[in-house]
Amino acid sequence: MSVTKEQLFKRQITLSEIGEEGQDQLQKASVLVVGCGGLGSPIAVYLAASGIGKIHLVDFDTVDVSNLHRQVFYSLEDVGKSKAEVLSEFIKKRAAFTDVSFTNKSITKENVLDLISKFDIIVDGTDSLPTKYLLNDACVLNNKPLVYGSLYKFDGYAATFNVLQNDGSYSANLRDAFPKMASDVPNCSEAGTMNAIVGLIATQQVNEVLKLITGVGKPLANELLIYNSLQNTQLKMKLKPTVLKEKISNLFKIQTYFDAVCELQNKDWQISSEELKERLALQEQSKSLELIAVLPNLKLPFKVDQTIPIQEFDVDAIQVDFNKTYVMVCQRGLNSYRATRILKKKYPALTVLSLTGGISVY
Repeated sequence: MSVTKEQLFKRQITLSEIGEEGQDQLQKASVLVVGCGGLGSPIAVYLAASGIGKIHLVDFDTVDVSNLHRQVFYSLEDVGKSKAEVLSEFIKKRAAFTDVSFTNKSITKENVLDLISKFDIIVDGTDSLPTKYLLNDACVLNNKPLVYGSLYKFDGYAATFNVLQNDGSYSANLRDAFPKMASDVPNCSEAGTMNAIVGLIATQQVNEVLKLITGVGKPLANELLIYNSLQNTQLKMKLKPTVLKEKISNLFKIQTYFDAVCELQNKDWQISSEELKERLALQEQSKSLELIAVLPNLKLPFKVDQTIPIQEFDVDAIQVDFNKTYVMVCQRGLNSYRATRILKKKYPALTVLSLTGGISVY
């Protein structure tokens, strides 16, 4: 079916504040969407439907069944496929005037500066704290606006960081809101989330992008919007731009922004759910296992011998038995692999395994 821009964007152009001029600005804009999950997938689809001319998607991950309740632009047939590729194909079918492309790799310190330099606006659709700080710092260094969104259970957060102000300065950035990167904040897979709050924050981010491009309305610059879905309440926390470019430049030089989610895991250090079930069923073998949960309050289908939260994982405090096989357990297999790596570094000869995929696939 052949359509014109006038037909496709009629309702938007009808708005006197947008009009043909605003629609033309959207058509000329380029946006980088990092993360194609709960936030990133609706963000990309809504931006394309609004008429953004160029969108590039970045995500290293594949579609998982557990994603589908909140990542509604994927289907059961997409499970196991590249998120970025599937989302790109979906957008191509409904956004005739958007040039969409994708990178099926994680964003890293080595590639971030080159990647963001090619786009007008950067959108953070990730659930990774290290990646959020990486994007923030790179945007500050490259003078790029960053549209931020994050989630914690029933709370959502949205802001637009590093916006050029009338006096030539730049608005607050992520480090003005949260100066230090927390090491113990669980992501959606570990803490859980409802799909409605994910969609609400995603559309807040879309709204920010559209305001930045068209100049209509007031972006969330120098303030952080905090929304609670249980009470339907929201507040805006005022921010002051105090962590400046020079300090962030120094931080960028020394920080790795490492995220275990993006790490290629050593298969020799892993145990599948099927194998663990078999070994637990065999009484003699189960006695030779030492199961350690590295997250508190996990809903476990079996008993563990110890619970040592990853943020308190002191390898020197563990009395190891080289006759045993140590199995690290968490929700998704990320923190458990991190614990495995720590133990193996201290005791290379010790048999330590991480439950692949964690309890979520057990």
